[in-house]
Amino acid sequence: MTIITSKSNNLIKKTKKLLQKKHRNSSYLIEGWHLFEEAQKAGARFLNVFVLETMAERVSGVSGVTLVSPEVLKELTESPTPQGIVAEVSMSNQEFENVSEGRYLILEDVQDPGNVGTMIRTADAAGLDGVIISNKSADIYNQKTLRSMQGSHFHLPIWRTDVISACQKLQTAGVPVMATTLSKTSVDYREIEKPSSFALVMGNEGQGITEEMGNLADVLVHITMPGQAESLNVAVATGIVLFSLI
Repeated sequence: MTIITSKSNNLIKKTKKLLQKKHRNSSYLIEGWHLFEEAQKAGARFLNVFVLETMAERVSGVSGVTLVSPEVLKELTESPTPQGIVAEVSMSNQEFENVSEGRYLILEDVQDPGNVGTMIRTADAAGLDGVIISNKSADIYNQKTLRSMQGSHFHLPIWRTDVISACQKLQTAGVPVMATTLSKTSVDYREIEKPSSFALVMGNEGQGITEEMGNLADVLVHITMPGQAESLNVAVATGIVLFSLI
């Protein structure tokens, strides 16, 4: 099998563009063996798989494999120390419809990729039925987000949509919407009885939830902090509240 050693190779140049959000229309890149194996388990569709020659045996039987030099592989990842494999994966675009009872996490304008990835991973660990992300939240196919998710986006559905509309659909289906806020009308999360269904809304790192979401929510909750810190990281707060509800 031929090994690509030139960074100017057309396939390499085309694939490298996927590191930029504006070029990710129907596929994205994952890097590292853990994400590759999680994608395999989930039955993800690989469009291209780029592997170092010394690791070719690990992808025997996988279609679409291209051997590349270490210098070329570095072109396809933002990691300073690539793990030997980069794969182009087809996106799974799902419409938020046929809403039913369940347990959901909603991210309203959470902008840090690391936070978004950690929150999705937390939802996965808690066994939720899905995550709903606002259009202004960070891209889940950002390399930092993907590293933080550690493959959790292969384990549960993630919808990017208008979160106000999504909450209204959930409420119509009998799912109460709980939004975290420091409002005077909010209650301590420990006072909430564990519901069989819920949608937990976490807001923007600096601004919190929007006024519209605050008016829409069935319950407003907060985390009482006895210390002197003004706030908690949104991903940390998500873990605290989420695991108290399951």
